Amino acid sequence: MRATERGRSFDALSRQASRALLARMSQRQRHALRTHWELWAHDGQIAPDGDWQTWLILAGRGFGKTRAGAEWVRQVAESDPAARIALVGASLGEVRAVMVQGDSGLQAIAPRGLRPRFAPSTRTLTWPNGAQAMLYSAGEPESLRGPQHSHAWCDELAKWDMVGSRAAMAWDNLQLGLRLGRDPRVVVTTTPRAVPLLQRLLASEGVRVTRGSTYENKANLPPAFLRSVRREYGQSLLGRQELDGEMIADLPGALWTRALLEACREPSAASAPVRTVVGVDPPASAHGDACGIVVCALGEDGIGRVLADCSVERASPEQWARAVARAARAWQADRVVAEANQGGAMVASVLRAADVALPLRLVHASRGKVARAEPVAALYEAGRIRHAGPFARLEDELCGLLPGGEYHGPGRSPDRADALVWAMTELMLDRPITPRVSLA
Repeated sequence: MRATERGRSFDALSRQASRALLARMSQRQRHALRTHWELWAHDGQIAPDGDWQTWLILAGRGFGKTRAGAEWVRQVAESDPAARIALVGASLGEVRAVMVQGDSGLQAIAPRGLRPRFAPSTRTLTWPNGAQAMLYSAGEPESLRGPQHSHAWCDELAKWDMVGSRAAMAWDNLQLGLRLGRDPRVVVTTTPRAVPLLQRLLASEGVRVTRGSTYENKANLPPAFLRSVRREYGQSLLGRQELDGEMIADLPGALWTRALLEACREPSAASAPVRTVVGVDPPASAHGDACGIVVCALGEDGIGRVLADCSVERASPEQWARAVARAARAWQADRVVAEANQGGAMVASVLRAADVALPLRLVHASRGKVARAEPVAALYEAGRIRHAGPFARLEDELCGLLPGGEYHGPGRSPDRADALVWAMTELMLDRPITPRVSLA
């Protein structure tokens, strides 16, 4: 009988039988029972048998990926005093907060008397037997050049900084330093996103892949959370990716690809704005499509940036108009550009009612959404537009736009994408602005 099956057998005991069993145990045995990982883990959290170099856990949120990675590291450290383990995350802050000190981190899961000691000054975690783990940020790939390791745990690899090939450089430097011990191995725990490094890893030899969904760990998740995410995201692209753990592939010939968007991403706006525009794609009905509301800005460096997606769904005209007004005030917009094909007078009146001083410009679409999007997509390919952070739903829509007028993304219409197109057209195509040049 497998360990996880024994765990399920224990869970199946009646309350009276389980109490009787626990009563026969010593305090030490009861504590050991709580920290006996293989007894409580579900099958997807147990390392695969056989010969492998990389174990990739590609699963939805709440699957227990972090706990699985931490328990694997714990097993390595407790069994090998000579282990030197690299802990790599998107940033040092995330490594410390999630992998080391989080609820499922290495310090929280350790049995009594075996908890590793963390030294922030040296970014080192040391177990009582002498095994060590070192903390690294994937955003600083050069920090992994030189150090040697016997094992590694890489968390949320799909979140690593893809700009300038930083993620690939971090991964390559890590691999070149895995030269201690007889059997160097790496565990990667991540929610899937179609980023180049993850696709490369899936195509590599020696990689064992465990896939799974949020619902496989439902025994350890609040029922209210499960009901909420199922109701909110269901079978949407975001839900399939973040909950079901499905890798959403690029559509052949799409105007935007995931790799293109990752190459255009930066953590936050790297240049002060010269001009800020809120693009609005009003819904055709009060309870139909979403109202696309996207904030974009032209920076002093001449780069257009997506700053925020403030879109609202199933909103009445008054509700989405107030959302537009809030976005304009919050981002100090110079202009609000709203499509007026679906009743121009109505669009203007509800927006003016929300804020009479709104700097509004109505635009009329003479071409389809995809035709309008193609020049903007060309700006992305030329490196003239960047995303100041992740915008999952907006990016799903962009990746669903195909040449020739077809749309195969989430929802009936690319409302968020269309709002972005209106804003970027205003900023960078219709009214090009000369960037400010400092003479200092």
